[in-house]
Amino acid sequence: MTLTRLILNFVQRHRSAYASAALMLFGIALLTVWLPRQIGHMVDGLVTHQLVGAALWRELGLLLGAGVLIYLLRVGWRLKLFAAAYRMGVELRESLYARLSLQGPRFFQTRRTGDLMALATNDVDAVEMASGEAMLAGFDGSLTLLLVVGTMAFGVDWRLALVALLPFPFMAVAFWWISRQVHDRSKEALERFGDLNDHVQETISGVRTLRALGLEDRSSQRFAELAGAAADAGFQAQRWEARYEPAVGIALAVAMGASLGLGGWLVWHDELTVGQLTSFGLYLGQLIWPMFAAGWVLSLWERGRAAWGRLSQVLDEPLAIDNDGTVAHVTPGEISLRNISFAYPGSTQPALDDLSITLPAGGTLGVVGPTGAGKSTLVRLLLRQWQPAQGQIEWGGVPLADHTLQALRSAMAWVPQEPIMFSATVGENIALAKPGASQAEIEAVARLAAVHDDIQRLPQGYATPVGERGVTLSGGQRQRVAIARALLTDAPLLLLDDALSAVDTETEHRILSHLREQRVGRTVIVISHRLSALADADRIAVLRQGRLTELGTHDELLARGTDHSWYAHEWRVQQLKASLDAD
Repeated sequence: MTLTRLILNFVQRHRSAYASAALMLFGIALLTVWLPRQIGHMVDGLVTHQLVGAALWRELGLLLGAGVLIYLLRVGWRLKLFAAAYRMGVELRESLYARLSLQGPRFFQTRRTGDLMALATNDVDAVEMASGEAMLAGFDGSLTLLLVVGTMAFGVDWRLALVALLPFPFMAVAFWWISRQVHDRSKEALERFGDLNDHVQETISGVRTLRALGLEDRSSQRFAELAGAAADAGFQAQRWEARYEPAVGIALAVAMGASLGLGGWLVWHDELTVGQLTSFGLYLGQLIWPMFAAGWVLSLWERGRAAWGRLSQVLDEPLAIDNDGTVAHVTPGEISLRNISFAYPGSTQPALDDLSITLPAGGTLGVVGPTGAGKSTLVRLLLRQWQPAQGQIEWGGVPLADHTLQALRSAMAWVPQEPIMFSATVGENIALAKPGASQAEIEAVARLAAVHDDIQRLPQGYATPVGERGVTLSGGQRQRVAIARALLTDAPLLLLDDALSAVDTETEHRILSHLREQRVGRTVIVISHRLSALADADRIAVLRQGRLTELGTHDELLARGTDHSWYAHEWRVQQLKASLDAD
């Protein structure tokens, strides 16, 4: 969709606001055109001594009334038009946010966070200006131009109008050239701002790492380079925009000189009155606004086009995962993975290869294996962050693809290894998925996650702000808060993706013990590098290089011996290490 089509669709949906603004602008244009003619009439009346006394005061009163009416109309159209334009900004930001919330990991692997934030700010603002300021200036300028030129030609003298318009074709060519440059420079400025925004976002997120490595100076130098590039790109765009004014000034100066020369000659030969020449000069002065409006419109339009080109790429980006499912409610039941194969884009090595597992409803599945075995990939396929290349996943006898994403993900509680904390209090982070939860409910799940005592020791307890990304909490505290958040949802499927890696063994056992006691039919899938955490699981799956190499209970896997079982070998290694650490 082009920017023109986008704005036309928006105008059609908000036609009442735009129509009322257009009517008010039309009234302003008529009054503006009437004023010079009225002034010229008064000048002729004063020269001939026919306009005196009460008649003069009446004419002056009309001028004053017209000025007040113009002021009121200008306030009115601004209220109508800009209110509509701001709604476009709101709609675009909502559409962008909705689109980003549906995109999968593949999209965010190729897009920078800072640049996406820039799209929601500067780029949306540029499109908003094109739908508001540009529409206003374009309509008002065009209407004023037509009325003024028509009045000059048919109401004063057509010869003067023709001479005055001679320089304007040359000005149009200059505008065409300038607008092309403005578009390119505006696009460059928006991209450089995105680079700067991305660097700031990364620097703030990784400020601890930068300080630890002593990279503050290098980061500051990079910031200065990006800020300079953004400023220079913006300056170049402004330089080209500034060239509209000289083009207008030169054209109007030539038009004024030529028309005054011819007008003086016509007055000298009694073919034109002084009042008419005065009116024509005032009309010519009124052409300043339409000419400047043309430059302003072209500048805003090219900025909007450049911004919409960037926005439309994101809004039109195909979704990595189709949301075409029609089942709006998940019926918990058996989870079945049949012959699942999957490889990440650009990789020739499959992350999962011909994987088949069945987990009864209410059961606990432990997933283990060496690094890179495909454990987290399995969770991402269950969450439908990625789509398997082959095979099918069913839940309760229904393929995952048949569910809507909203229904599917609301039925799952996922705790990743590196959970995200939001800039809110500890209690609000726990109650994120259930904002109406009571304090008793929040504290109950915090106890299950073995984090209640830690929270009580914070300065304000559950009302303590955690800072951006939970900066005030330790890694283990963040993981346990995330587990409490997941438990509060009562989702029928709980996914723990190495979510206990940052806690000690004793705390891990306490949390898993609480889960066993409180799960009440909830299906649980636990990924862990500590095999002791999975000893009580109903089934344990061992993945190696994306393939299922072992499946059974803890005792069954140990019974195979270290020569035939990766699990048995790893169990003995971890037990030996634990005994050495205890000594």
